[in-house]
Amino acid sequence: MKIRIGLIGFGRMGQMYLKALQDSGKWEITYICDTNEASRELAHKLSPDSIVTADEQDIFNDDTVQAVGLFTLANSRPEQIARAVETRKHIIAEKPIADTIDREWEAVKLSEQGDCLSTVNLYLRNSWYHQAMKQFIDEGEIGELAIIRICHMTPGLAPGEGHEYEGPAFHDCGMHYIDIARWYADCEYKTWHAQGMRMWNYKDPWWVQCHGTFQNGVVFDITQGFVYGQLSKDQTHNAYTDIIGTKGIVRMTHDFKTATVELHGVNRTLRMEQPFGGKNLDRLCHLMADSIASGKRDPHLPCLRDSAIASQYAWTFLEDAAHNDLPAIGNLQTLDEIRERRKHMANGYGLLRPNKQQA
Repeated sequence: MKIRIGLIGFGRMGQMYLKALQDSGKWEITYICDTNEASRELAHKLSPDSIVTADEQDIFNDDTVQAVGLFTLANSRPEQIARAVETRKHIIAEKPIADTIDREWEAVKLSEQGDCLSTVNLYLRNSWYHQAMKQFIDEGEIGELAIIRICHMTPGLAPGEGHEYEGPAFHDCGMHYIDIARWYADCEYKTWHAQGMRMWNYKDPWWVQCHGTFQNGVVFDITQGFVYGQLSKDQTHNAYTDIIGTKGIVRMTHDFKTATVELHGVNRTLRMEQPFGGKNLDRLCHLMADSIASGKRDPHLPCLRDSAIASQYAWTFLEDAAHNDLPAIGNLQTLDEIRERRKHMANGYGLLRPNKQQA
């Protein structure tokens, strides 16, 4: 029997989740809620059998709805999580789960006190490439894990294009890399030093590099920024994960279409290429459906606590960067040029597509 779910928020991510849920064959999209009229019109077209509403309370009041998908802005999620727990509905949430760290931990506490399952879109954990590298490491092929290096730099979202409640780029996007480094280390962060750059004289750093250690002695460095050639004639990016052990290494690069994994172990040398997989929402929805059906949480599902920990460290590293000479290079006129260019781009990195079905 299909699991009945109500989606709250039908912007970019809500549309992507709809497709993943429809393709899975395990969900019945009973409701779609959005306060924007154009979004509701699109919902009618893309999911004609769903009840489309502007009032999210319709979903929480329906006892036949088993789960909710929370895809609005972060400032709305704590109250929605509280209502979901109160009405005993399973939760799929976007990250971060709130607009402040205090409210995130309140949401975590509520979710853990409830008797329903909850998960959050920390999509890198569900990627085939990180799963393959982690398995290779766990098999002892690279010796002892020693150094984790992660870089993700693209043109990406410019300041002011969607980070109002999710925070600067290193929080909204960077918390994914903070989470996956912690996942590899299987340990908590111990020390850190962060350096940021206020590109184009914007108030927040849009590039941050942080390095430090975990409690088990593993060293990390994480670089993230949406500053990589915003006005280049032909845009490009630089994204990799490079993990070094005492005996071997594993590494990954991607072009957002294909991911390439290279595994150099003491017994095996492997090279794999597969489709990148995007946000891996299909995997998340599959694992969540199976967990609800069985009543047993799949260990691969990230929990709200994982999101809160990653979010807290992202804010902590940003605060550290603010105390370590935060230079500003460029001017707001250049930023205006970037925003204007992105308004008219048909193809690019992190382009917003309001009220359009996502590819």
